[in-house]
Amino acid sequence: MSRAGAGALRLAELIRAEQPVVALTGAGISVPSGIPDFRSPQTGLWANVDPMAVAHIDAFRRDPARFWSFYGQRFASLRGKRPNGAHHALVELERRGLLAGVVTQNIDGLHTAAGTRDLVEVHGSIATSSCLSCGSRYELEIVRGRLDAEPDGVPRCDCGDALKPDVVLFGELLPERALMRAQAMAAAAGVLLCVGSSLEVYPVAELPEITLRAGGRVAIVTRSATPYDADAELKLTGDVEEELEAVVAALQVGG
Repeated sequence: MSRAGAGALRLAELIRAEQPVVALTGAGISVPSGIPDFRSPQTGLWANVDPMAVAHIDAFRRDPARFWSFYGQRFASLRGKRPNGAHHALVELERRGLLAGVVTQNIDGLHTAAGTRDLVEVHGSIATSSCLSCGSRYELEIVRGRLDAEPDGVPRCDCGDALKPDVVLFGELLPERALMRAQAMAAAAGVLLCVGSSLEVYPVAELPEITLRAGGRVAIVTRSATPYDADAELKLTGDVEEELEAVVAALQVGG
């Protein structure tokens, strides 16, 4: 049996034995869908741009046009992207009663598109944008239409003020309700399955520690090193699609 096959089998056994299982996903799960991660050299989202200059709440307030010159490209890059086999594998685990829910750092909406039922989006989602002045909220396609129509590239509320994507920017706190739910899920998890995350961005990076302190196990599926590699029950470093699809196949074989 190959190393990848042996690892998938071990993870399948862990999932069966240590319920409930909660998945924590980061940018790496969406890379096979054609969405770049954040920190890979040359290709990462932050490889050629200072995130504090274009993705900070102060940058949005100070210069919405510059903010949207970056975020408009981000919206365009996500158009038409579809869930990949890793997203669908998690849906299948949930359908089989082997996955209690998904906590994601991603804003791309692919878990929802794949059919995940219990999803906590701790960094928000591009599905809507809101006006910070009057509180009006607009769906993604409306925002895209206004983004394309405005000469300065700033989608605006009916009141005239710039819209802000309903994502957590640098300088903003995570939504309290979502963070508390994620923490509770991590504390209750028999296994926290970390997929495609560097586990370096706080406060989400504290979730594995919460699981470990509560007596649960941590399993990691990602290519990069993480601060929890030494504490993990196991780590798979292959392609996230192949690894998770192999886990689902092993669980089907094992009943």
